[in-house]
Amino acid sequence: MFGCVDAEILNVILGPDKLPHPIYHNPDMFRRQAIRSIRQVTGSVKPAVYSNASASLFFRRFASINARAVVYSEHGKPTEVLKVHSYKIDSPKADEINVRFLAAPINPSDINQVEGVYPSKPEKSTVLGTAEPAAVGGNEGLVEVLETGSSIKGFQKGDWAIMRRVNFGTWRTHATVPEDQLLPVPKGMRVTAAATVAVNPSTAYRMLKDFANLEKGDFFIQNGGNSGVGQAAVQIAKQWGLKSISIVRDRPNLDELKSYLKELGADYVITEDELMNKEIREKVKQWTGGKPIKLALNCVGGKPSTKMAALLGNGGHIVTYGAMARQPLSLPASLLIFKDIKAHGFWMTRFYNGHDKERQEMLDEIFGWVKEGKFKEAMNDVTTWKTSASDEELWEAFKGAMEKSQAGFGKKQVIVMEE
Repeated sequence: MFGCVDAEILNVILGPDKLPHPIYHNPDMFRRQAIRSIRQVTGSVKPAVYSNASASLFFRRFASINARAVVYSEHGKPTEVLKVHSYKIDSPKADEINVRFLAAPINPSDINQVEGVYPSKPEKSTVLGTAEPAAVGGNEGLVEVLETGSSIKGFQKGDWAIMRRVNFGTWRTHATVPEDQLLPVPKGMRVTAAATVAVNPSTAYRMLKDFANLEKGDFFIQNGGNSGVGQAAVQIAKQWGLKSISIVRDRPNLDELKSYLKELGADYVITEDELMNKEIREKVKQWTGGKPIKLALNCVGGKPSTKMAALLGNGGHIVTYGAMARQPLSLPASLLIFKDIKAHGFWMTRFYNGHDKERQEMLDEIFGWVKEGKFKEAMNDVTTWKTSASDEELWEAFKGAMEKSQAGFGKKQVIVMEE
């Protein structure tokens, strides 16, 4: 549980022949051994003096966790500005919680933060002992509670949680956090599923729920159908009785991808080339039975997004949450004037501010689907971090996952931490 005991300090206090064996990483076991060792060394003092509380103070002072984090002190190219930093974490204060990270994904927005082109940026500091003020990368992840301070009531050892707010920094092995930074998560699911629910599934959930007043049997259309949000959207739609048309880019394994998305719950899957074909409008009319499409979800931009918007019915909504093509969304005046199309933007970070109740209800529903086997996490590729690895080994593993994430067309990259 704890990465190390400061052997040099204990060696001075207890003597080398009285030093607790390094295997005592368990706090309770270590406290008991520490009490016995101190009593043996200081036999003139009454054993009663060394209560469990005294041993706790002894443990707080001389025991620590070896932690590692991916940090950056300046913005720029991730492979040039990121590095693995080692630091120690002591036992928590009364109002703090020590946690171990179980898994943390690498999202495009995380990379944008490191590059300095994302609107939300974490504060840099030297709290982790870095030479220059630095921030820990990552915004999404799953933690396990290791130890709680004396005043903590809402969590206990072994509980799972995710971050309540962004910019905490999740690319790390351990952290000390205040209680209000954590949201409880039910156990009994894959760590990769629990670690990746806060961004993509939550974004899909809110866009389907908050913009177009969709009812059972209604259609929505989306590009980026194989993205994390796209995969989540078709699964949520299935639970709510909605129908979907998903657009993907052409690729060598297209038939395999289409089959996979339909297994998740997609009703129709087409390519961008099919979308741009003049016959698509008639096909869509056949699929929907002439019912208007009320909602379009856009994460691409450019001409294909304009064509997707043109398939909306009167009064339809297009919600933009990304711009993978790095091209603007252009809507002709005719869509605005004659079809009353409404364009919106959605940013999950903004929703998190002031919507704690709605967020908890949303997460409860999604986690319920996960535990019931009704919702699958996005296709992912796992990179394992072992606590026994060197800083250099951890960095090479992380860099490889990050490069895969930036290459596109791939699976979501998730770092899984193993002791």
